[in-house]
Amino acid sequence: MQRERVAEDVYVFTSERYAQVTAGVVATSEGVILIDTLLFPDETRQIKAFIETRLAMPVRYVINTHYHADHSYGTFLFPEAMVIAHARCFELLDTRGRAGLEQSKANSSELNDVEIVLPGLVFQSGIFTLTLGAKTLQLWASPGHSPDSIVCLVREDRVLFAADTVMAIPYFVDGDYDDFVMSLEAMQNNTFENIVQGHGDVILRGEIEQKLASDLHYLAALKKHVEAAPRDDIDSMLRTITLERCGKSRTPLSEHVQQLHQANIRVLHRRLGERSATEA
Repeated sequence: MQRERVAEDVYVFTSERYAQVTAGVVATSEGVILIDTLLFPDETRQIKAFIETRLAMPVRYVINTHYHADHSYGTFLFPEAMVIAHARCFELLDTRGRAGLEQSKANSSELNDVEIVLPGLVFQSGIFTLTLGAKTLQLWASPGHSPDSIVCLVREDRVLFAADTVMAIPYFVDGDYDDFVMSLEAMQNNTFENIVQGHGDVILRGEIEQKLASDLHYLAALKKHVEAAPRDDIDSMLRTITLERCGKSRTPLSEHVQQLHQANIRVLHRRLGERSATEA
């Protein structure tokens, strides 16, 4: 587990066990706000120990940025906290989340104690504002990676926890391509000091616009190449529409990024085909 302090009272924890997934801690005079929990309970317990021993504060709120297991499984370790999420997150945790957990438990005894925790406070649209002590957090929907994705801005420090809206490459297999484009465009031309990715290193202020532009370029290039490729030859697409042709490197999260890219190709190919059939 890696820990980084990105502002006076803001910490980022990065998993060493699963795809560099991140969680955040915002400390205030009235307690802690935890942004996401991790897949394996032992790593979330390390975060909990840091909060209880180093910060000596209770966790008042847990924010789940979306329902995916690597961002929500550890929530059960904070039974006294109020859980906040998008309304769609409640629905997806209660359906896909429960089914996924049962399958995960069958494959890993480490997850035997995990329980799905449904959010007790949800929002649907607009900006949801949470104030605790001297910290103000602003939450809003950023669909694309998943239907329920949200981002969280620590307003006083201008630190944006972007969850999986920002990672090595945009990944929309469980979400929507067009939504992703709109969510990334909405992040441009802001005054963020840092962006905390859902997976990987923290993005510093001078790198933010370049990163967002790169992700938007990737999405545009991917769609262009998939639309131009022969519709009946997905294997050729997987060989020829490389990350490099779409403007990305294999270096960040190298063990996973190629798989994510090929999954994007498959789902975009299928959805464009479905759209063409509907319009015909």
